[in-house]
Amino acid sequence: MAEQKMLKFVKVGRDMPEKRMPDLRTSDFDEIYRQYAETKAAEQSSRCSQCGVPFCQDHCPLHNNIPDWLKLTAEGRLQEAYEISQATNQFPEICGRICPQDRLCEGNCVIEKSGHGTVTIGSVEKYITDNAWANGWVKPIQPHLERSESVGIIGAGPAGLAAADVLRRAGLQVVIYDRYDRAGGLLTYGIPGFKLEKDVVERRNNLLSKGGVTFCLNTNIGTDMTFKELQAKHDAVLIGTGVYKSRDLGGPGAGLNGIVRAIDYLTASNRQNFGDKVPEIDSGELSADGKKVVVIGGGDTAMDCVRTAIRQGATSVKCLYRRDKVNMPGSQRETANAEEEGVEFVWLSAPAGFHGEEVVTGVHVQRMRLGAPDMTGRQSPEKIDGADYIEEADLVIKALGFEPEELPSLWDTPELEVTRWGTVKADYVTKRTALDGVYAAGDIVRGASLVVWAIADGRDAANSILEDLCGRMAVPAE
Repeated sequence: MAEQKMLKFVKVGRDMPEKRMPDLRTSDFDEIYRQYAETKAAEQSSRCSQCGVPFCQDHCPLHNNIPDWLKLTAEGRLQEAYEISQATNQFPEICGRICPQDRLCEGNCVIEKSGHGTVTIGSVEKYITDNAWANGWVKPIQPHLERSESVGIIGAGPAGLAAADVLRRAGLQVVIYDRYDRAGGLLTYGIPGFKLEKDVVERRNNLLSKGGVTFCLNTNIGTDMTFKELQAKHDAVLIGTGVYKSRDLGGPGAGLNGIVRAIDYLTASNRQNFGDKVPEIDSGELSADGKKVVVIGGGDTAMDCVRTAIRQGATSVKCLYRRDKVNMPGSQRETANAEEEGVEFVWLSAPAGFHGEEVVTGVHVQRMRLGAPDMTGRQSPEKIDGADYIEEADLVIKALGFEPEELPSLWDTPELEVTRWGTVKADYVTKRTALDGVYAAGDIVRGASLVVWAIADGRDAANSILEDLCGRMAVPAE
């Protein structure tokens, strides 16, 4: 009788890839998780229960066929596992690294709910695709037929890159315009290397380029090219700019030097790790070296900032969040990693202002308690009178989330409809906007969200473009 390859969760415990020790990993910006060995990947995949209703798949924005590629991995059929994995996801090696699996697929795993510990879906996904690259299974796009229709994509982030992949496979001519000098959006300049090493992003960008996607970098729509000029060049336009406008924080002293935006801080650090000369780091403006750092916020961007500050040589790093640990929006896994690396979390604390003459020297902190639930059902923080104090700080990083830029004004296109939040109005399913031949996808439509949602939106938008331009849906990925 053949050996049962699956349903081993009763006998085999959950085992994540080895993590480098905190004192070693905080000395560089390399990824902190080791790679699975082949036997370990197969063993962990074999824990999947192959349940009839795969909640992991249902709770994945891309609806990845997770049970099938876990089974194929357990059976040692890695190339087939990769083909299944990439059929619904242009960037499985990226999602395997940065998706908050604890809130999505792994958090809804049936065996997790039964108390046996979730299958390590993200780590297996990363293993499958890294092996695919190593074995040469990942090939540049080769359309069966070249078409004359062209699509201009504004934004080289995950939504734009995913759409470009789908459109090129169908033979369309695709040009991606981006204001930065490297493609990838927040994958390149927002997310630190210890979560996503940059060669992983660059090899995908290079593969798209080899497959015929044209990148027009250092191009700011509205300045270097008008939106109407872009429309005239292409048969369809996809807006995938993401959201880059930082939410601000007022109060006394808010304009002091030493109070910086998270996006500026992370971009500077990533540029330095690319080997670029970054004057703002050399001058100390965007460097945490030798400083007491306070990060304000509780999301994944805040976690990126605190962990970056540790690696830059901060003398202390504290994270202020107005709710408690249970109610923070960021990944619990990332919070745990930050705590291991020496970050101190100051829960139920909110800034009321800043102290200093020209340069910040401290944050005026209000102690909070959780009161009645707000509109979302989360308990609202309330100030505790008489519990204020001053938290010393040489560098304060505001990680309060992102909002959309005012695109109709920036692009001199008032007819581009936006919501009251400033996001572009687009059909939820088709991603069509009110402008003929113009589509929108990713964070610029849904607000600051996850990379995996941007990929899903980009795919949906590409399929709508293909349907409108070519009268048919996208060909499946090869």
